[in-house]
Amino acid sequence: MLIFAGLGNPGTKYARNRHNIGFMAVDRIAEDHGFGPWKARFQGQASEGRFGSQKVLLLKPETFMNLSGQSVGEAMRFYKLEPGDVTVLHDEIDLAPGKVRVKTGGGHAGHNGLRSIHQHIGPEYARVRLGVGHPGRKEAVPGYVLHDFAKADEDWLEDVLTGISDGAPQLAAGDTGRFQNAVALRTAPPRSSTSQPKAKTPPPAEESSAPTPEPDARSPLQRLADKFR
Repeated sequence: MLIFAGLGNPGTKYARNRHNIGFMAVDRIAEDHGFGPWKARFQGQASEGRFGSQKVLLLKPETFMNLSGQSVGEAMRFYKLEPGDVTVLHDEIDLAPGKVRVKTGGGHAGHNGLRSIHQHIGPEYARVRLGVGHPGRKEAVPGYVLHDFAKADEDWLEDVLTGISDGAPQLAAGDTGRFQNAVALRTAPPRSSTSQPKAKTPPPAEESSAPTPEPDARSPLQRLADKFR
């Protein structure tokens, strides 16, 4: 059993917040891969499914972000798992919008959801860091992450969520390289190597507006004689 825990805040008020991108990610995985219905468990909502022989519990803590560790810790202890069996998907202000990175262990960088999880299970769990960008000033961060994604964000957000879902089986298998490749194929697809720039068609030559002179039908001797008249 593995746990994929997406972080966010419960309720429609927060559903499209930047802080809730973790909820969005596990919702997409459940939908695309035929996981079971969401049920109230472990102080949150849980959905079970498989990637091949690997059983996975998707978890959305409903303790609000700052107490996420209560839910994640309860689920981990119930299944007698280790922190290394837990992957947390969360918003990351230190990454540009649309960037996705995977790491294991390390600090919480001031993220209150991760801080709570550290307190309940320690730091040695995996994280999928989902870039949402930074507002530019530290004091603006709370309002920024608790604000809905802008309409201009919708395209890259859809690509990120689809890429995460595409790569979820590789993430469950522990192949983070292939997982990140799956995300990259959605967020930064390679250009075709066979495509060539179109040749520019030269503009048509401009036609002269000067009239074309009529041919001189006189003989050379007549033209010479005319000069002395």
